[in-house]
Amino acid sequence: MLKTTREPDLRAKQQGFVFQVQAVDAIKDLPFAAVFHEQGLGKTKIGVDLALYWLAHDVVDSVVVITKKSLIQNWRDELAVHTYVQPRLLNQDRRANFYAFNSPSRIYLAHYEVLKSEHKRLQLFLKTRRVAAILDEAHKIKNPDSEIAKVLFDLAPGFARRVIMTGTPVANRPYDLWAQIYFLDGGASLGKDFNAFRSDLDLSNDLSRDKDKARRFEDALTNLFGRIQTFAVRETKQSADIGLPEKEIRSAFVSLESRQAEIYETFRKEFAAIVVRNGKPELDNAEEILKRLLRLVQVASNPRLIDQSYHAIPGKFPKLLEIVEGVFDRGEKVIVWTAFTGNVDWISRELRTFNAVRVHGKMAYDARNKSLNAFKTDPDCKVLVATPSSAKEGLTLTVANNAVFYDRSFSLDDYLQAQDRIHRISQTQPCVITNIQAENTVDEWVDVLLAAKQLAAKLGQGDITRLQYEAEVSYAFGDMVRDVLGLEENENEH
Repeated sequence: MLKTTREPDLRAKQQGFVFQVQAVDAIKDLPFAAVFHEQGLGKTKIGVDLALYWLAHDVVDSVVVITKKSLIQNWRDELAVHTYVQPRLLNQDRRANFYAFNSPSRIYLAHYEVLKSEHKRLQLFLKTRRVAAILDEAHKIKNPDSEIAKVLFDLAPGFARRVIMTGTPVANRPYDLWAQIYFLDGGASLGKDFNAFRSDLDLSNDLSRDKDKARRFEDALTNLFGRIQTFAVRETKQSADIGLPEKEIRSAFVSLESRQAEIYETFRKEFAAIVVRNGKPELDNAEEILKRLLRLVQVASNPRLIDQSYHAIPGKFPKLLEIVEGVFDRGEKVIVWTAFTGNVDWISRELRTFNAVRVHGKMAYDARNKSLNAFKTDPDCKVLVATPSSAKEGLTLTVANNAVFYDRSFSLDDYLQAQDRIHRISQTQPCVITNIQAENTVDEWVDVLLAAKQLAAKLGQGDITRLQYEAEVSYAFGDMVRDVLGLEENENEH
């Protein structure tokens, strides 16, 4: 047993909600477990209480919480609120890590990239004491071929306890679940062959035309959660019954600006266009389907993202300004989400009269935290403009009760995680989520695709029954993509 000069106080400062306590009780004595509570239901508190239980009952000597780099500070803050334990950080400073590994610390915080640089020393560390691992935002390892996933697969047997946590375990693609569960049980539940698992769980474009394939997909999805339910816990906001205010999702339809519409049609019909970058005209070839779809999303959002000669006001911006002005008049705050860093910079400048701040992946972490702190604490700062990739996870932004998606990527995970930064525990006001969509564009296909993904996720996560799924399901996105891109019947659709 690991001894310290002075044992820390391992009591929790605060009692959790009933559903959080129940989750801890259900999995605290299991060798591995998955916490799949819907985003906004306080999985961090469940993870903290699990760690305290293991430490207080001498199940393990130390707990390593592994999260995304952008969420390290959030975990430090949460540990300070809920515990008396001071965590030790593992980062890219190998000298500091040496002393951390040789310290009697009870809780360590590390980001995923540290696992790669400290792989060998972590292996040795796990041989010197009993260590538990909590993987926060575990969908980070959804790709089994990624270096981080492979490192964790290698380290997994050395952990005395293993827990994964994510609110969207199968949100984007149902087969994303495989690697997360493989870390826990080495393939006992979902098999050791990823490709075999994936074969029947692909939400592909041809499901609308291949009824047998659609049936196999639905059968596999229906049985998915049952294969892991002995060690997985899942609550939704509805089942947890925490009395959150209503969340209303609206669609605001607009028309493309005239020059914007010309650029859009050029990309749609000719697969390429002459655009200006760095002051020089060049050919932008968007022949590959995914690239073509992304290009259409960019043009429908803001053509200047790809063509610096575009100086008009894109069709979506007047609607966004109207929404923001209404929020301001009500004395409320709003988050504007866009998938593109160029849009974050541009929109935040255009909304500077509302003291808009910005967050995106090209900013330093200190600058991001400064923006987030201003949005949370400054009553005059009414607008946060951000990309989901930089601010969709682990953050509580309930000072706002409005969110606007200026555009959306093809990722349901981005969409759900981002909107629930405001619709979560501690929110007291009704929330309004507005999707700005350009009519007769790729935006309409994205809306149908995300709806299909969300319905599939609900079935795969056990949130709805097969009958409910069949009553609502539509695979129309497969046919729509042909219309969006003007594909011929024999063109590659995958």
